[in-house]
Amino acid sequence: MTALATALPGENVHITTDPYTEPFWQAAKEDRLVAAKCAGCGTFRMPPTPFCPNCQSREVEWAQLAGRAVVYSFSVVHGFPGLPDITLVAAVLELPDAPGARLVSNVIDVDPAQVRIGDEVEVLFSPIAEGWKLPLFRPAG
Repeated sequence: MTALATALPGENVHITTDPYTEPFWQAAKEDRLVAAKCAGCGTFRMPPTPFCPNCQSREVEWAQLAGRAVVYSFSVVHGFPGLPDITLVAAVLELPDAPGARLVSNVIDVDPAQVRIGDEVEVLFSPIAEGWKLPLFRPAG
């Protein structure tokens, strides 16, 4: 049997925040998936940036998302420094309720050979270092 894809152990994952990304991470701590949206023109921007790429507005609001995504691209990674037996599926995910926004994460709890572009996945939140949570994704349903 093939090992299911997993994520790095939480204690090995460290993040940094800044004023533009902190609302995303604070929402993740509450098991909520959000995306930055321009308050001027409505353009989503992930990762969050200081200016809207469409109208250059600095105004941002945080839209609550349903937690569903679609695999846009992915790579299967066998082994990681210090963790030779781990298998990761690193994925770029489209967020249907945030048109144009994409998020990089891991798809877990799946046979890596079965992952396909277009697969529907759903979010779950996993504890990581310093009390934060990381949004991960597993097959929907």
